This record gives sequence, C-alpha cells and structure tokens, in this order.
Amino acid sequence: QLVESGGGAVQSGGSLRLSCTASGFYFSRYCLTWFRQRPGQEREGVAGIDSQGHTIYSDSARGRFTISRDNVKTTLNLEMNSLTPDDTATYYCAAMEDYRGHPSLSGGQFDIWGQGTLVVVYS
Repeated sequence: QLVESGGGAVQSGGSLRLSCTASGFYFSRYCLTWFRQRPGQEREGVAGIDSQGHTIYSDSARGRFTISRDNVKTTLNLEMNSLTPDDTATYYCAAMEDYRGHPSLSGGQFDIWGQGTLVVVYS
C-alpha cells in the first residue's frame, strides 16, 4: 500500500514537499517513481529512484525537483521547488520490484499505486 501526502495550493515560485508512505511490501527492494496527471493530459513520470538510490528525472522536473527515499521509514519524498502553474496536477507514487536495476518513468511497469495527492500552483 502507498499513501501520498503533502499536496496543497502554493503560489507560483514556491515549494512543496510530497511524501509517500509504504507498507505491505519489501520497500528497500523496490523502484519507486512519482507520476503526475495534469488536467486533460495523460499521466507522466516525473522522478524515479531505484533500490540503489540511482535517480531519473523528466525534462520538466530536472533541476527543480528532488526525489529521495528513506528505507528505514519506508518513505518516498519529492521536494519540488520553483513551481509554476504548469506543475498543477494530481501526483501519484508508484512501486515495482527492482528487477531491472535502474529507475523508470514508464508507468506501465508499476504494480503498486497510491491514491494521489493534488498540487495546485496559482499565479
């Protein structure tokens, strides 16, 4: 099970920290990724981290967002800075067993999903 938190409304240029708390699976062996779905658009991968801590970012997230994991607390985090209205979306965390050995932004491979947390960035 994955449960996201930390969403809300923030002014353009501001920051938010999203968290995702995991339970019921061997967290440290899993790849974890943050996805988002903007209004009227398809879901897209934003940032991913594999079981070894290697990370991957979408072009829009690179340099502004930072993904991290805490295997002791079984928590995934996403620090988002310099937010713009284009970042308004529902953000989801997802997990899949790390059998590939690298992080992924491809949603079709993930089999555990959270319910999402809404982020609204206003100008």
